[in-house]
Amino acid sequence: MADENLDPALYMKRLGQDARKASRELARASTRAKNEALLALAALIRARAADIRSENEKDLEAARSENYPAAFLDRLAATPAVIARMAESLEQTARLPDPVGSVEELRPQPSGIIVGRMRVPLGVIGIIYESRPNVTVEAAALALKSGNCAILRGGSESIRTNRLLARLVSEALQKAGLPALAVQYVETTDRAMVDQMITSPQWIDVIIPRGGKGLISRLMGKARVPMIKHLNGICHTYVDSPCDLELAVRVTDNAKTQRYSPCNATETLLVHEKSAVEFLPRIARIFHDKGVEMRCDEASLSLVQNAGYAAIEATPEDWDTEYNAPVISIAVVRSLSEAIDFINEHGSHHTDAIITSSHEAAERFLREVDSASVMVNTSTRFADGFEYGLGAEIGISTDKLHARGPVGLEGLTSQKYIVLGHGELRA
Repeated sequence: MADENLDPALYMKRLGQDARKASRELARASTRAKNEALLALAALIRARAADIRSENEKDLEAARSENYPAAFLDRLAATPAVIARMAESLEQTARLPDPVGSVEELRPQPSGIIVGRMRVPLGVIGIIYESRPNVTVEAAALALKSGNCAILRGGSESIRTNRLLARLVSEALQKAGLPALAVQYVETTDRAMVDQMITSPQWIDVIIPRGGKGLISRLMGKARVPMIKHLNGICHTYVDSPCDLELAVRVTDNAKTQRYSPCNATETLLVHEKSAVEFLPRIARIFHDKGVEMRCDEASLSLVQNAGYAAIEATPEDWDTEYNAPVISIAVVRSLSEAIDFINEHGSHHTDAIITSSHEAAERFLREVDSASVMVNTSTRFADGFEYGLGAEIGISTDKLHARGPVGLEGLTSQKYIVLGHGELRA
């Protein structure tokens, strides 16, 4: 455990030197050894589930005493379901193909040389995150399988849970004969360590922040290390005309109310004017029964209130707000084109969905909505590395370079050109 009074620069140097040394060993580790470590960690998490919940309850109790909001407590909680999913994500990651060393696009050239590209680890990844303790496991798993070392800096609110999980990661690495320092946890809660991480390109190759817009905006202003990131999750569900209204009700309900706190929960509902008269009273009843506050434009406000449900008038700021709470913005649009323009103007390029019976409308939506994940006839809550079959996700990127959407194994690798020759000489 780090000394809380340790100089942050010296601590960063020690972590960085250890990570650089371990990264060279991990980069040449066999797929078998990496998978053994993942499966060993899954077994440890299941065996120590009671201990994890005990430490997590201490974190939760401290957060409650500080009056953290319900959405924060939801993200912080390591429930039995969350712990089970941690273990499942490790096992799924172990089953995935190892990207490291794979060679793509080998092409002979007129000169006789053969040119291709090989996937290689990024090196050392720094992950800065807030309340979710499952990130400790998911980040460690994906970094390990992709041949990268990781330096993890979790939020002070989850320090007890994260410290235990980090010890289990080290134990699993040692069981598989891999360097225990391939994954290191920043033990101190000193916030100066965050600044050290984002300004140390000599030790860290890429930073992945997971947290609220405030955290990520602050990091962007100071970082000297490249970042894979998204600022917020203003996700839309658009109910088109024609559409299957039963399906639309079920999907919209799930997209908003299955969980309120994740970044892939729908925050704005758009409804085609031809579907609104029948659809809005039905979904309003569900939102009313579940205690979801509806903030409506003029057209949707009239339909919701005439159906007998409480709603308030939306403000301009509502269309650009990520609530992470039982609140939803609702607007009626006149066309698919208007819906697409609305999403591209007010969305955060994270995840947006259309509910439609029109193949042509679905194709237009997929092509024209500028988001990392675009969906047809399903819930935005599926925008998740585990649900996409990536094993887990280390974050979601709304950037357009290198990685976009849920970032899994391939997003944690780069490529280098390889050239195979037979003695050819440049003329």
